Amino acid sequence: MSAAIKDSNKGHWVNRSPLSLRPYLQLSRLDRPVGYWLLALPGWIGLAFATLSHGFEVSDLKWAALILIGAIAMRGAGCTYNDIVDQDLDAKVERSALRPLPAGTVTTKQAWIWTFAQCFIGMLVLLCLPRLAQIIALCSIPLVAAYPFMKRITWWPQIWLGLTFNWAVLVAYSAKTGTVSIPLLILYAGLIFWTVGYDTIYACQDIEDDMKIGVKSTARRFGKRVKLGVSASYVICVVLISLAIGIDMPKSWLSAIPTTIFISMLLFVILLIVQVLKFEPTNGKLSLKIFKSNFWAGLSLIPFIILAGFLNWISVSYGP
Repeated sequence: MSAAIKDSNKGHWVNRSPLSLRPYLQLSRLDRPVGYWLLALPGWIGLAFATLSHGFEVSDLKWAALILIGAIAMRGAGCTYNDIVDQDLDAKVERSALRPLPAGTVTTKQAWIWTFAQCFIGMLVLLCLPRLAQIIALCSIPLVAAYPFMKRITWWPQIWLGLTFNWAVLVAYSAKTGTVSIPLLILYAGLIFWTVGYDTIYACQDIEDDMKIGVKSTARRFGKRVKLGVSASYVICVVLISLAIGIDMPKSWLSAIPTTIFISMLLFVILLIVQVLKFEPTNGKLSLKIFKSNFWAGLSLIPFIILAGFLNWISVSYGP
């Protein structure tokens, strides 16, 4: 029988699905949707960011839909692959011991088949993208493949996760604009530090188990200064995203850049500050709750970046 995994929402539809299907849905982490949202949101942020210099187009909605479908498929494939690699470690960690592979509800062969099935869906999404976006998307494969091993060789696996999880910002921006720009790369760097912050919070759930089995993380690396480490990551994130927005504004809008940055970042910054204030490294349940709240933090950037760009367009078009 496939039991509900410890950090899964027990009332989620996945945990009421047919027993024959449930382990595969659990491998894909569909019972924890925050993961695919955190994979898709950078892509949506990239589309919003592109409106500052390229305006809004109806095709943006198509790219947004493809990004979400691709995020669900590739997050599922990545998680399944991660569980294949980590099944021995997962069996030793309380939070992950009931995952399908260590629990024995699927075999490794079945998990590999499921991985490739999800990759096939991702490939269909890939074929719908412009050529440059396709090339950039394919370049993420080494990052995904190497990620499960990072916690074995470096104290900073969260940086690698940030490189991987935010790759969609490059794909989405290039799909819309057909280019890659310096401001985009700065935005990407800012989002990487956002991931370092929120995944350090997430990793605080497993510090004791990770110490026993030798798994490394920024949560362990920061030690008693983990709250300071999260705060510093978020500060760097905000600075870099603000810089990206400032540089990407057309020169005719230079006088409005401070206002644009303020409007774009206000709610995002407030939500990050709330996370840091509430964060208690020894409280695993609270750490998970704060981690999940990053869905709202990332989502908040999208409408406000678009709004700021629209207000600037109004000021340029109809101002004195």
